Amino acid sequence: MDTLTWIIVATLAGGILSAVVAGLFAIQAKASQIPMLVSYAVGALLGAAFIEVLPHAIYQSDSIEATAATVLAGILGFFVLEKLVLWRHCHIEECEAHDPHDRPQHSHGHDHGRSGLMILVGDTFHNFVDGVLIAAAFMADIQLGIVTAVAIIAHEVPQEVGDFLILLHSGYSRRKAMLLNMLASAAMVVGGVLAYFTLQFAESLVTPLLALAAASMLYVAVADLIPGLHRRPELAATAQQVLLIGLGIATIWLVSGWAHSH
Repeated sequence: MDTLTWIIVATLAGGILSAVVAGLFAIQAKASQIPMLVSYAVGALLGAAFIEVLPHAIYQSDSIEATAATVLAGILGFFVLEKLVLWRHCHIEECEAHDPHDRPQHSHGHDHGRSGLMILVGDTFHNFVDGVLIAAAFMADIQLGIVTAVAIIAHEVPQEVGDFLILLHSGYSRRKAMLLNMLASAAMVVGGVLAYFTLQFAESLVTPLLALAAASMLYVAVADLIPGLHRRPELAATAQQVLLIGLGIATIWLVSGWAHSH
């Protein structure tokens, strides 16, 4: 397959397919199973960032310092975006938007509808950026693109489960929640295709985008996902989380080895 085909397939899988799988999972799954997906996603994101994306960005860069500075700026940038509710996602059942009893006393019923709308806005933006980052990875190296796509898909499923549940709690029907999630996820394909044509004329942006991809993975894993896992501090839950994080890292390592051997 050529690079553009890879990008389209990867963004379709990472976006629309993940939204469908997550919706079906959310309808049937127990709430206790979602943190298991989150633990696995942490491992996949950290594994991809440290095993593939960051090393690749450093190898391609003319300045290691500049690459490190881009990662730092990316982490700070995602912090600001999270404040704007464009990056934050609810992945586990204890999230405030899932439980009306957790809302502040002064909140009213329409807050849930607003939280659903904000999730859609944030999800659309987040998926568009993920599409750009997947495209940059494929344009740098097909193997790197595959590993990046696998890590993003691993994260997208629990993210979309959380988003789907919030939409249900916001008053949307299952069918409408699924449709809206799929539409938001389609932004990943749009971001990937637009980035492919843009980066052909601006190849110098590929390396900084890889550094931003690493920053995104690190930020989502460490700032967004891991704090939720700390809500279950008991030994058995911690052991399960460590095992699943290790499984996520191992998946990336195996996919990386397979991709480089082909």
